[in-house]
Amino acid sequence: MAKIKKGDTVIVIAGRDKGKTGRVLEVLTDSNRVIVEGVQRVTKHVKVGQTQRGTTTGGIETVEAPIHVSNVAFYDAETKRAKRIGVRTEQVERDGRTRTVRVRVTRGHGDAEKDI
Repeated sequence: MAKIKKGDTVIVIAGRDKGKTGRVLEVLTDSNRVIVEGVQRVTKHVKVGQTQRGTTTGGIETVEAPIHVSNVAFYDAETKRAKRIGVRTEQVERDGRTRTVRVRVTRGHGDAEKDI
């Protein structure tokens, strides 16, 4: 189970964008990287091309580049701090059967565990 998932709010803890927060747009599991909205923006030169609906304009665009997952941490909006994420297993009865389910929880500086 991945600790950072699509849609999570994260804070950058290392690199040129240190301190910025944003929402995870995509998780690239094969390269251990995430794409975060508004973080690690780079310029990209785009050539004028043709699509099925017509021509696309070229020029210089800014896009979000992937950032390594070790350089981001889960951001808790209530405490406005970075939190660690852990996994807790629970026994859930569903359709007459007992199943083991993994639940993501935040672990903090002396705080109690809280479900995400």
